[in-house]
This record gives sequence, structure tokens and C-alpha cells, in this order.
Amino acid sequence: MLDKVKELIGEVAAFNAGTKDEIEAFRIKYLGSKGLLKDLFAEFKNVDAELRKDFGQALNKLKTSAEDKVSSLNEVLENAVEDKGFYGDLTRPEEPIELGSHHPISIVKNKIIEVFSKIGFTVSEGPEIEDDWHNFTALNLPEYHPARDMQDTFFIETDPDILLRTHTSSVQVRYMENHKPPIRTISPGRVFRNEDISARAHCIFHQVEGLYIDTDVSFADLKQALLYFTKEMFGKSKIRLRPSYFPFTEPSAEVDIYWGLETETDYKITKGTGWLEIMGCGMVDPNVLKNANIDPEIYSGYAFGMGIERIAMLLYQIPDIRMFYENDVRFLEQFKSVI
Repeated sequence: MLDKVKELIGEVAAFNAGTKDEIEAFRIKYLGSKGLLKDLFAEFKNVDAELRKDFGQALNKLKTSAEDKVSSLNEVLENAVEDKGFYGDLTRPEEPIELGSHHPISIVKNKIIEVFSKIGFTVSEGPEIEDDWHNFTALNLPEYHPARDMQDTFFIETDPDILLRTHTSSVQVRYMENHKPPIRTISPGRVFRNEDISARAHCIFHQVEGLYIDTDVSFADLKQALLYFTKEMFGKSKIRLRPSYFPFTEPSAEVDIYWGLETETDYKITKGTGWLEIMGCGMVDPNVLKNANIDPEIYSGYAFGMGIERIAMLLYQIPDIRMFYENDVRFLEQFKSVI
């Protein structure tokens, strides 16, 4: 009988419960009016005299252990309920769950990359803090060249040879220095120009510039690539190329697409002409190829460049370029459904 009591003491010590019902069932089993302890105390008179002292001490220990176990388990359960009531269910996600969205600049940049990747263009990137050689001189803009005035530049005060890049053409120079033709790459990135901020201009903006160099590349190849891009990006295949000037391409052109005059907005953004300028382009100047150690007698190529903000403003009818940089949640939430 003493061994049975000791065995029950071990069971009480090992018992654990996670609900009120389990604790109550345990209490009834040991401490209830028909429980084990009552039966064991009733057997006390039948125990041999020499064993009664040890048996009685064991019974008291069993009773104390059972009572303490019930008390401690109830306390643990009550504390858990209080914590949950105070903090809530800590495993639940925060409410309300706000869905994020891509920034419109990222959406347009990724779309442009996707369009050109389908015809074999890879993506190349370079530093935003650039040196004079890669940003100007290698691109046929030597020191004191008047065309440098076309780009108001942020120079580093302590070193006039270091600047914030004014275009991603500097990335193309670095790419040509490290890769042999054929070259087919686009260079998206952030650029900087010291301009007054207004609804149509900003001192920080984003560009995507493309470069294709191989043997026998012609202006007809450039026009075909531009036709493909405008159709994929805007769903419009009517373009025109107007003669222009860029120091690093010759001949050079501005690219317009026929946007149409179907709505009042069309009249506004095209100034009543139906035509809209979207980018500049041209054949890579032989001097630029020489500066990158590419033989212009063997290779030729074309380049093009466009502002991502300008494309985004056209696609989403955004009237003010400053909206891209204000981080207004009301503005950004409008692009949740755009992939």
C-alpha cells in the first residue's frame, strides 16, 4: 500500500494540464469526495502498526502535492488568460494589413527593361558619383566644350574632377571599356542636374539609355528598334524622327510618337499637334568608340535615351513631376493594382 502511495506522488508531480477542465478532473480524481485520497485515508486503519507512521506521512505528502499542483496549474492558466487579454493574441498579424505597391517610376523602369530584354538587351549599372572622363570627355565633350553648358552639373567642391552624373551615358562608357562588341545593353539609373524644381523639371530624375554596337549597324536598325519599343510600351506605332544635336551621336534625332487628339487631355499634352517627344537618339560618334578602344572602322552603333519620369507622366497622366518624390501615400496607393 505504501508503494502505491509513493507511485501516486510521482504521478502528481509529473501531471500537467492546459485547460480548466483538465485541472478540475485531476482535483476530483485525487481530492474529491470520492477521490483516491479519501479511499486511502479509509485504508489507514488496516495498515500494520509499524508502517502507519510512514504511511501517514506519505498520505499527507500526496495530499499536499495534489493541492499544490491544482493551485499552481490554476495560477499559470489565469496568468496566461490575463496576458492574452492585455496584449491580445500575439500570434496574429497586425491589423489593418496595408497592401504595398510599386512606385510608378519602378513600374515604368521595369516595363522598359522587359520590353528591351525581349530583343536581347542586357541591363548594366554604374556609379552615381562619377569622374569627368566617363561623364563628359569620353563622350566627345572635352574640357571647355560649349555643349557642357547643356547640362548644369553638381560638382564635388573638394575635387572638380568628381561630380554627380548628369546622364547614364557614363555607364555605357564603362561598359564599352570592359566588354568587346557585339554590345547590346540598357542602363537605367538616377541622374542629377542643377536645375530649378518645377512641375516639369527636377534636379533628380531617372533615365534609361540604350546602346547597340556591332558590325554594319545602321540608322535603319535604330528606327526599327524604336518602332518596336513605342508599339510595346504605348501601343502606338507611328513615330517621327526630327534632326537634333547630341555631342556623342552623329547624326542625332529627337523621337516623337503620334499620341492622337481624341480627348481634351491629348490636346493639352501635345499642344494641339497630336505629336509628343519621348526620347533622343542617334548613331554613336566614332570619337566615342575610339575613346572606349573600339575600332570605328570595323564597328558602328546606335544609342538612345529617355526620362523615366516623362514616360510615367504620359502613361498615367501625372501632371506634376514633384509628385514622384513627395511620398504622399494617397498618390502611391493609386498604383496598387499596377504590376
